[in-house]
Amino acid sequence: MIDTQGVNMTQYQRDLMDCRSNAYYARADAGRRGVTQAAGGALLGGALGAIVGDSSRAAAAGAGAGALLGGVSGVGSSHREEDRIVKSCLRFRGYHVLN
Repeated sequence: MIDTQGVNMTQYQRDLMDCRSNAYYARADAGRRGVTQAAGGALLGGALGAIVGDSSRAAAAGAGAGALLGGVSGVGSSHREEDRIVKSCLRFRGYHVLN
């Protein structure tokens, strides 16, 4: 949301689309990082499950939980990153971003 006083809304819509386009590419990169976090979580969870449970079933459960937590963390951070990029882009273009 921006302060619209004195803003050419046609130009704002163009700028917003450009900023969202830039953020899309950054989000795709963050999504790839989320996959990496999920894989890392699976490895760590599997190792902890094997140590604590001393069985392949515990290792599998730990790997699943670790992958889920790592993947969720990655998705959340990609959305926050996208919002941050759009807001920064609009500010750079001279808009007064309110939120």
